[in-house]
Amino acid sequence: MKITQIDIYKADIEYFEPFRIAIMVSTRTENIFVRINTDEGIYGMGEASPTGPITGDSQDSMFAAATLLAELLLEMDPLAIDVHTRSMRACFTGNTTIRSAFDMALYDLIGKASDLPLYTVLGGQNREFWSDNTIGIGEPEEMAQTAAAFQSEGYKAIKVKLGTGAEEDIERIRAIREAVGDFIPIRIDANQGWDFPTACEVLARFESMFIQYCEQPLPAWDIDGFIRLRTRTNIPLMVDESLFDHHDALRLAKNEACDYFNIKLAKSAGIHTALKIDDIAQAAGIACMVGCMSETRLGLSAAAHFVSARPNVRFADLDSHFDHRVDPVIGGVEIGPEGVVLTDSPGHGADIDPGFLRDCDHLIVE
Repeated sequence: MKITQIDIYKADIEYFEPFRIAIMVSTRTENIFVRINTDEGIYGMGEASPTGPITGDSQDSMFAAATLLAELLLEMDPLAIDVHTRSMRACFTGNTTIRSAFDMALYDLIGKASDLPLYTVLGGQNREFWSDNTIGIGEPEEMAQTAAAFQSEGYKAIKVKLGTGAEEDIERIRAIREAVGDFIPIRIDANQGWDFPTACEVLARFESMFIQYCEQPLPAWDIDGFIRLRTRTNIPLMVDESLFDHHDALRLAKNEACDYFNIKLAKSAGIHTALKIDDIAQAAGIACMVGCMSETRLGLSAAAHFVSARPNVRFADLDSHFDHRVDPVIGGVEIGPEGVVLTDSPGHGADIDPGFLRDCDHLIVE
């Protein structure tokens, strides 16, 4: 089998409403779909969803990089994933998001070529798990209403974006806790929005509010701050923006800088490196979460198969598609309050509606 053609699509999807986190406000997602075709008629699908302030990329930069990566892979055996991930990293040290789309498509191809679902390819099984649902930054009363709605729909945990300031953030969580009661877990994510004194103050005020964990309270570079902060709070700390690859994972584990890892395929450049991160986490006794950027259900399908295959992944935050006005995905994962349901189709099981792709700017590399 060899790769004969790679199709690259720009996919713009509007949000129902603006979504705000500490470092940016988004009104739509500008993604890339990659389709890797072979001489045996089998193809694999991947998706890249950029988040400039975190991954340093954009739709245009990814599109340009995708052209070069496609030329790199033409005529190659698609099943040699280790070879390809190494060559793509050598081509672009950064550009993790677009590399994750190619990685995802290659793993999809392996599943289809072997007639196995991706979770089996990864050595796992179809296990039960569920995702939280996330509230963007807003006024406390508005966020509390949204939290109550999520609770009434049956979500088992609520993730809350914070990071604009101590008093504002404290009031947001106070309002949400009053609205949902004392028992549903609240997960908070400051997206690097606090400095060390602010993080100490806020987390001290949150000690009695049943916060399941605090994600990325400090800037990505401040590993020493994470180490010190762990001695100041009983709330578990999770890293996100501080963790891109297995080298980061090793450094964080050796320094005992956090309690949990948040693995995102867009940061790790795909499944191949995500597996290495989880291996290091298991060796260090660190449980993981798998999160998302703003992928459709195609990218979420690949991430969900990874979660299912890796028991060390304790939490899932796979809710980005809820913000999208359009769902262009055929098949794939279904995500709702009751849980995450995977298909047993070969690969990750998701594809994109051809009618949607016809309206996308695209490039064919052959």
